[in-house]
Amino acid sequence: MHPNSLRWRDVVLTALTPVIWGSTYIVTTQLLPPDRPFTAALIRVLPAGLLLVVASGGRLPRALWGRMLILSALNIGLFQALLFVAAYRLPGGLAAVLGATQPLLVMSLAWALDRQQPARLALWGSLAGVAGMAALLLSPGSRWDSIGMLAAMAGAVSMACGTYFSRRWQSPLPVMAVTGWQLLLGGVMLLPLALAADPPLPALGPGAWLGYGYLSLFGALLAYWLWFRGIARLPTVAVSSLGLLSPLTAVLLGWLLLGQTFTSVSLIGLATVLSGVSAVQWGMMRRPARG
Repeated sequence: MHPNSLRWRDVVLTALTPVIWGSTYIVTTQLLPPDRPFTAALIRVLPAGLLLVVASGGRLPRALWGRMLILSALNIGLFQALLFVAAYRLPGGLAAVLGATQPLLVMSLAWALDRQQPARLALWGSLAGVAGMAALLLSPGSRWDSIGMLAAMAGAVSMACGTYFSRRWQSPLPVMAVTGWQLLLGGVMLLPLALAADPPLPALGPGAWLGYGYLSLFGALLAYWLWFRGIARLPTVAVSSLGLLSPLTAVLLGWLLLGQTFTSVSLIGLATVLSGVSAVQWGMMRRPARG
């Protein structure tokens, strides 16, 4: 099979991750108990991490602990906490637009640390993705909460750094083990926050069990495994740009399942986001497969 065909297959598989993550909002609002964001994050990542660590052999070499703790905080613990702070203090549109800056942040890291100048097509594609997300999701009455804004930007920086350093610090462990340890350690970091900030869970009905099970098995175990697999095989900018598909999926699911409406500006924004993601992929495919 031609190398470019293999890379496009990796793009498609990696793109499943933000598509799955885009269903988190509708699952959370329709199936889970309200006002327990950190508990939802904890239940999503900790059981999945335990399962993957056991399945992959259950041992992390001593030499890898330092980097694994840093990556677990950036990709899971810190990112999830900041994500939910932003989600509770900002409209989803504004939080998504700030999160859409991740490809630009990854390009900046690669330029500053690796002296890797960004591909022009990828740069313009990332800018188009941010503009399209703004047109798709921002409303004239958006609330500009300062704490929420800082949390959303810090979350974007955390995930961008986690994506970049996951590629830069290539681990000798299998992807399953890398995924499991990051989910497990990130879950341990979230545990005290969930216990301190969230009220106890009520008695759970079938819908809540289904929702938590979906978030853990699909939203964490499968999605993060595909994400870290993609980071190991694709340029980091190409991977991070796929994150734009997450809020896009959330919008489409809201339209299909909740009867939310599209405006003409929203449709233009949707097309712009898809064009931006495609441009980043084409731009990075023209370079060797490195971070």
